[in-house]
Amino acid sequence: MYVGRFIVVAPGLGAYRVSSRSFPHRKITDRDGTLTVGPTADAPETDNPYIAYNCLRQVEERVVVGNGSHVDPIAEKLALGYPARDGLAEALLALDYEKDDYDTPRIAGVIGPDSAHIGTVRTDALLVRSVSEPTLVATYERDTPEPFAFDVETATEAARSVYTHEFEHAVCAAGVTVDSDKIETAIANE
Repeated sequence: MYVGRFIVVAPGLGAYRVSSRSFPHRKITDRDGTLTVGPTADAPETDNPYIAYNCLRQVEERVVVGNGSHVDPIAEKLALGYPARDGLAEALLALDYEKDDYDTPRIAGVIGPDSAHIGTVRTDALLVRSVSEPTLVATYERDTPEPFAFDVETATEAARSVYTHEFEHAVCAAGVTVDSDKIETAIANE
């Protein structure tokens, strides 16, 4: 099954995966704690504005994950003191779904040591929820948050688990663990 990009969030744990049929030549790069999706050296040139973006940003003891340019304004809202729910809702509503050929939903999550929120904005809904167990939302087919079996403990395990998940067309993935002492990230580019 092809679900496009997806995130999994839970208190203290999260992951993001790029799955793509149209733009498979991408990788995730760590830029001083901010993880960025971008084209590989052999990627064909494109003017598509949706293929390069920050997919994970740290804000104090929390992390924002998502599938596009909305990750940055969510992180900025958190840095200003907004609650996770409000930061997600405001940024997702302001940027709305992607205006591409598929009306691709925007998906995002905020992960703290003891809390997690997940959100999506689609053509027909804005959904933002607090979650206590691993929860998945994807851009296609699974575009409403739902429970997800995610038996991992480390950022590396989280990244590898979503990268190797049975959903089709894996390109790259990131994992994160968040506790009150530290944030650890990992990348799976193949």
